[in-house]
Amino acid sequence: MKKDKTRILFTLWAALFLTINGSGEEVKLNLMPIPAKVVQKEGKFRLTETFTAAVKGPAPGRLLKAGARLLHRLSGRTGLFFSQGNFPTGENWESAGLGLTFKRVGRLKVGEDESYTLTAAPERVEIVGETDIGVIRGLETLLQLIGADDRGYFIPAVEINDRPRFPWRGLLIDVCRHFQPVEVIKRNLDGMCAVKMNVLHWHLSEDQGFRVECKSFPKLHQLGSDGLYYTQEQIREVIAYAADRGIRVMPEFDIPGHSTSWLVGYPELAGAAGPYEIERRWGIFDPTFDPTRKATYKFFKKFFAEMTALFPDEYMHIGGDENNGKQWDANPKIQAFMKKHNIPDNHALQAYFNKRILAILTRNGKKMIGWDEIFQPGLPKNIIIHSWRGQEALKGAAKKGYPVILSNGYYIDLVQSAEYHYLNDPIPPDSPLTEEEKKFILGGEATMWGELISPETIDSRIWPRTAAIAERLWSPGQVKDVPDMYRRLEIISLQLEELGLLHKKNQAMMLRRLTGGRDIHPLKILIDVTEPLKGYKRHQGRVYTQFSPLTCFVDAALPDAKVAGEFRRQVDLYMQNRDEKSKKKLRRLLTLWEGNHKRLKVIIDQSPILKEIESLSEDLSRVAQLGLEALDLLSSGKKAEPTWIEEKKEILKKAALPRGQVELMILSAIEKLAAPLRGET
Repeated sequence: MKKDKTRILFTLWAALFLTINGSGEEVKLNLMPIPAKVVQKEGKFRLTETFTAAVKGPAPGRLLKAGARLLHRLSGRTGLFFSQGNFPTGENWESAGLGLTFKRVGRLKVGEDESYTLTAAPERVEIVGETDIGVIRGLETLLQLIGADDRGYFIPAVEINDRPRFPWRGLLIDVCRHFQPVEVIKRNLDGMCAVKMNVLHWHLSEDQGFRVECKSFPKLHQLGSDGLYYTQEQIREVIAYAADRGIRVMPEFDIPGHSTSWLVGYPELAGAAGPYEIERRWGIFDPTFDPTRKATYKFFKKFFAEMTALFPDEYMHIGGDENNGKQWDANPKIQAFMKKHNIPDNHALQAYFNKRILAILTRNGKKMIGWDEIFQPGLPKNIIIHSWRGQEALKGAAKKGYPVILSNGYYIDLVQSAEYHYLNDPIPPDSPLTEEEKKFILGGEATMWGELISPETIDSRIWPRTAAIAERLWSPGQVKDVPDMYRRLEIISLQLEELGLLHKKNQAMMLRRLTGGRDIHPLKILIDVTEPLKGYKRHQGRVYTQFSPLTCFVDAALPDAKVAGEFRRQVDLYMQNRDEKSKKKLRRLLTLWEGNHKRLKVIIDQSPILKEIESLSEDLSRVAQLGLEALDLLSSGKKAEPTWIEEKKEILKKAALPRGQVELMILSAIEKLAAPLRGET
């Protein structure tokens, strides 16, 4: 330890890193993802309107654009009127307050160097990277470092040496089941860049829609999209936008199943006679390409020649999942082909199809990636297996030397908690894989499937939870402090808003619409303690189609309801310590909830769309009353009467029933309050 009071902290993964400001106050850093290594020192670099920056490196075009975005966000966040609007190069580098240096232009390829060092001292800040992409990652860290005190805005003195744990950190966006306009894709690319993700997996074909202009086969987008598709110019625009942020764009064209929209225009390629219509429901459907026809491969040769030229990424995703094989089983010609060629079953027939498609992609200079159903012996080792079914598929492929990525456990459309995703590791501590086998695990992807999202709600299903997944894929494996993750996640969530993301903003708008412009406060109180049904339960309680409204209470409800989570944590504190401070906080919330139904019912009576959650609101009031009574009994030291126990058990049982496809998220905490009164520990 140096005598100049420098504080050296070996790594940031404990997430309790403190720096001493001039008044002796200790300040936590709020970085996400947590860097690999941090050294913190005394002092601050002060931001003023004279702040300048400069770039040094070959072909700095991408970094100059990133610098201009940095200055814009920095000015917007601080209110400072910087005299400089972009980053110059050349002779001003030494005197600039922020100096950026890189050795070469980064390639948009798997495994490209994204490392950087960031050094902030009271006199100057520098970011150095092997590539300009690494420096871009450092710029996002710089923005997260900004703090404030009574003297203004500052960057704490710090040294950061950072690199990602995994080279593949992706987000899948399904634009087929519900189309998402270009502006939605762009703002989510900005969010991805902010948390150092580097792959947009663009799911572009499905039973419910084909979303790319295809000049070779125009009936694909003309008949298979309802007119909702991206022109090739828009595709190039998005690819360029992503490239400026160091993000690859990998397309997925799902075949041979999930193909209804393809076959609307080209029914002759199907395993059964048409005609076909765009599918409006969700699920697994029969329409499948016929893998025994020469015309099928002639079609795909021409199609992929066009698409591989349009998408520059080295990989192309062919899907390959959930083929039920019913059309193949019922087609005599397909069965005869299988018998003639000694193909024993549909799995082997799909393997035959995959190998033919692989040859086409290889001729066009692309590598193939597909869901874990494509994994079978004989495929070349440069294809990637994308595991959606779990760790076993991941480990099985890695053991055989295939590169793999994980999405199981990262299905953000299923509205699980950030904690659930955060603790899901592609290489868990108890992994049976050898060190050599672990090298085949490239990382993972969050998957935003589109059945239950609209452009209005998609951001709230992606963010902020995907930032926790981004940290899991970037930061050291030892990073597991869940409470601190939630602390930092709330801060990062606010910062994501400056990029135009609507995950926070849109809820109030939706509530105003639900109340018909009336006071939303009582409705907000209820929604803050509810969450949408998790997993696939929403589909069990109601039949959704492509035309179903996504404007109801459940669509405005957020995953990981913050107020409910805080209440659960406060109950845990109270049950441990029985302190008066925790008791007062609990009583304040319980009193608010107890009286809320009376206020909300006035609004519900004038807003029929809210009738479905009326009884849930009433149950919240009853549960809150139960909680208040439990607090009083615990404080007095009295035991509850048997009749009280039975009555409250029924209240909790009824309150646990979902209404309006949401559920109350405070019931487990109320149960904890009541447990000692029943003689339970």
